[in-house]
Amino acid sequence: MSRRWAFVVAVGCATAGAGVAHYGRATALLTFGVATVALAGLAWIVSLSTEQVGVRFGPAATGVLQSTLGNLPEFFIVIFALSQGQIIVAQTSLIGSVFANALLVLGLTILAGCRASPDGIMRFAPRLAKDNAILMMLASFLIVLLGISIATGDKASHHVKAISIVGAIALLVTYVVWIVDYLRSDGPTSPSHGEPPISMASSLALLTVAGLGAAFDSDWFVTALSPSMARLGIPTAFAGLVIVAIAGNAAENTAGVVLALKGQSDLAISVVKNSVAQITAFLFPALVLVSFLFATPLTFALAPIYIGALLLSGLALWQITSDGEASGFEGVALIALYVILAVAAFYE
Repeated sequence: MSRRWAFVVAVGCATAGAGVAHYGRATALLTFGVATVALAGLAWIVSLSTEQVGVRFGPAATGVLQSTLGNLPEFFIVIFALSQGQIIVAQTSLIGSVFANALLVLGLTILAGCRASPDGIMRFAPRLAKDNAILMMLASFLIVLLGISIATGDKASHHVKAISIVGAIALLVTYVVWIVDYLRSDGPTSPSHGEPPISMASSLALLTVAGLGAAFDSDWFVTALSPSMARLGIPTAFAGLVIVAIAGNAAENTAGVVLALKGQSDLAISVVKNSVAQITAFLFPALVLVSFLFATPLTFALAPIYIGALLLSGLALWQITSDGEASGFEGVALIALYVILAVAAFYE
């Protein structure tokens, strides 16, 4: 316990250091490096706290709680980007979070789960996987329709904002209906043997503080991102789609893999899949509506390459996870899809 709390203090110091570097006008690369280390440490705290909360609740409630706090950085990243008129960073960080969780993080989680399984196959409740694929297909339907309309220049292409608003409301209503029913179906967890090492109050406090810390740290991270990427010669779209997305989803990266390695397959899948569902059907449409308060609104109109990638990612998730089990080969396939997309985005 003392080592854990010592690490928590160290992460707090790293986060404070990122703030000092930001407000002290240190070099962009230094701020970027310290903020990245702080994000990784905050992700570990979220992972630890999530596991402790999962001892008391079922995987559904725990996954929703963790994904909600874990996705706070994405919310603030997009808000900060929109306030500065950086629409490319806002869009690519959002869809990049979907790809990072649905392909990279899920692939790594499956590999970890297969390693922990005696027969090398990760097994989990299939409902969340199926529901997640449906939510992704619903969002893809809206985005693909807009993309075709814009590409052909038909009458609907002149009303992208109106279609985005109606589509966002439709997605939000669907998500609320799903999440209520999903939480009601949450089953009890197996009784634990002995008192958990961290109390419920401490676990929730750590989750809250780590989530808020990640939000502030993400702001400093993004502020230093553009000058750092310019100095390194990395395109803005790639930075938003890959670098910001991975950093912003560090909590899911850590939590899903760690839980899977410990054999907690349902909780691991719940953490990752809930994050994908929340970004796709809640965070993205909610930010579309909020963005109309800014001079540069966010819509569902994306570049053709990302439209195709989103649709194909939804189909891949349906094929790989809807049966409630996954092999190491399928985990590697998901990671390979992400690598291909990242390379394409670099040259986009």
